Amino acid sequence: MAVEESLLVFKKSFETHRHLISRRKATHSQGWKNQSSVTEFILLGFSRNPRTNWIFFFLFLFLYLFTVLGNGVIVTLIRVDARLHTPMYFFLSILSLLDLSYATTTVPQMLIHLVSKSKTISYVGCVVQMYIFLTLGITETWIFAAMAYDRYVAICYPLHYRVKMSQTLCVLLAVSSSLCGLTCALVYTVFAMNLPYCGPNEINHFFCEIPAVLKLACADTSLNDQVDFILGFILLLIPLSLILASYVRIFTAILKIGSTQGRIKAFSTCASHITVVTMFCIPCMVMYMRPGSEASPEDDKKLALFYNVISAFLNPIIYSLRNKDVKRAFFKLVGTSADTQ
Repeated sequence: MAVEESLLVFKKSFETHRHLISRRKATHSQGWKNQSSVTEFILLGFSRNPRTNWIFFFLFLFLYLFTVLGNGVIVTLIRVDARLHTPMYFFLSILSLLDLSYATTTVPQMLIHLVSKSKTISYVGCVVQMYIFLTLGITETWIFAAMAYDRYVAICYPLHYRVKMSQTLCVLLAVSSSLCGLTCALVYTVFAMNLPYCGPNEINHFFCEIPAVLKLACADTSLNDQVDFILGFILLLIPLSLILASYVRIFTAILKIGSTQGRIKAFSTCASHITVVTMFCIPCMVMYMRPGSEASPEDDKKLALFYNVISAFLNPIIYSLRNKDVKRAFFKLVGTSADTQ
């Protein structure tokens, strides 16, 4: 009897212990599931002060509307004016479309969040925004390189310009730039969103940009930092190296021009491009080629504003104010003589 009672007690004790272990495993599994299945993010934006947010709202609304208007006008002018159907303006129209598109990817949502109490974005929406923004940005860096090559051929080989910069080559450069953007943006996005996100789900940014989103990951992001650096090298330093090589050849050719007026004219065709490349690429290099641990959220917002909003806002101004062909096409479109203006 004593042996049977002991066995019965041992059996009950074993079943109780097994039941507790099962409950702990279920609780742990459920907790891990809840931590990893973030369904939405909160974009903190710039300020929690409603009055400050309204000031930002009107400021960014003006910048965005001017960006849409300015880039839209440039695309329209290049489309309707036959004298602008050249390789240089073909690439300029693509640049304007890219500027308009990636500003539209982020700014309208930012404007809504500035005046709304709800500042959430769904997980899927965050991934889509991230991918589209990266695709457009990467494509733009390679379009810059194509534009530099176009200026190189125009200045160094003016007699062979039409032959070398054929329509087929221009389309090929544009398509290859787009494919590079689509592919590399996919790699960036997959590596970033493959990490577990445990919460909090507050992104200290005004849109879903990879460096800001990675700070919420509850896993080691050193591999992502390495991928970001390698891709940053491929997608920023290589195009910049091609641009630099083109302009070294261009400036060498300009110095050989006999007349001062000829030198000024040749250099003026490159000045706008150099300015735009500097405004866009330098902040991008700082953002994407430094370790995530060294990033400051407030500094990241300022950098993102510069290459996302300010650059797209200034590009139409830079390319139109110093460009007689664009101004002539504009005055022709509105029915005014360019010489009178």
